[in-house]
Amino acid sequence: MASWNSVPLEVLYNVLGWVAFVSWSISFYPQVILNFRRKSVVGLNFDFVVLNLTKHSSYLIYNASMFFCSAVQRQYHHRYGSNEMIPVAANDVAFSTHAVLLTAFTLFQISIYDHGNQKVSKIAIAIVSVAWLSVAVCVFLAFPKHSWLWLVSCFSTLQVVMTVTKYIPQAVMNFRRKSTIGFSIGNILLDLFGGVTNYGQMVVQSIDQNSWVNFYGNIGKTLLSLVSIFFDILFIVQHYVLYPSRKEVSSPNFDVEESRDIEGW
Repeated sequence: MASWNSVPLEVLYNVLGWVAFVSWSISFYPQVILNFRRKSVVGLNFDFVVLNLTKHSSYLIYNASMFFCSAVQRQYHHRYGSNEMIPVAANDVAFSTHAVLLTAFTLFQISIYDHGNQKVSKIAIAIVSVAWLSVAVCVFLAFPKHSWLWLVSCFSTLQVVMTVTKYIPQAVMNFRRKSTIGFSIGNILLDLFGGVTNYGQMVVQSIDQNSWVNFYGNIGKTLLSLVSIFFDILFIVQHYVLYPSRKEVSSPNFDVEESRDIEGW
């Protein structure tokens, strides 16, 4: 079985992993706190939250399966070599578990706080429905051949697709409103830091093992970091450069036409 060659690199790997966990986990709270203080979710795109729940749920299934399931691990070693380390760490499982819970809680806030004329779009509902239907087909295909690694890879692919998709409604909403009011920038700054440290963790493992299988053997984690970093930078530019903060208008003035535009992305 694979083991670490350098104790300092192993320590650095664990430190970066848990720093990423803390940063990514805390990143959920600024939005939750902002919603609570405003007693409003106007400005937070509901499609973003719904898509995010699908994304984190699929990522949790992938991480938990890779980390705990011996059958998946055996198939991983058979494919990439017995000397390769499993590319999922305890902090990955902890993060995705926490993310599912906090995203579900944000959906609860959406259901009880003032939301103006906003609602989940039919496009988002269709995307989520197609995503889980696709997963159901993958489960049906995997069972006869016991292709467990391929099956969990399907969940990994789904979370990558949802990661890309989930950011688009919020970015478009910010652009159309010419404002980021109601969308917490603290969430984005912490998410960016988490993405950078998560990517750094993968680099450290690759250096220690003198192998880059860690990246393409867990392409979902690789793309998660890169996509998150890209969109975080976009949101930062929107917040600080394109649409600097101005006095917030009351939520009832969130006009119907704007809401309809958002619904159609």
